[in-house]
Amino acid sequence: MYTKKNNIQIVKFKFQALFFGICFFFIGVSANAQCAMCRAALGGDSNTKKAEAVNDGIVYLMVIPYLLVLIIGYLIYRMYSKKKKAV
Repeated sequence: MYTKKNNIQIVKFKFQALFFGICFFFIGVSANAQCAMCRAALGGDSNTKKAEAVNDGIVYLMVIPYLLVLIIGYLIYRMYSKKKKAV
């Protein structure tokens, strides 16, 4: 039979699935709108320098989160390796 612990786990799983679905929906909506705005602003052959500048800016903005994740991951790895050496 179902126990109280199983019911809590089922409710927790349903809440997580609903939360993930809502977040996934909103992320997709914002990405489509941004893509259309960039395409409209940079369309045509006369805006090549603007398009290159926007592409460079996008690459610059993409590097920062990856560096942050890399640094945090390294710090966590170093913390766990120190704990293993201490034991």
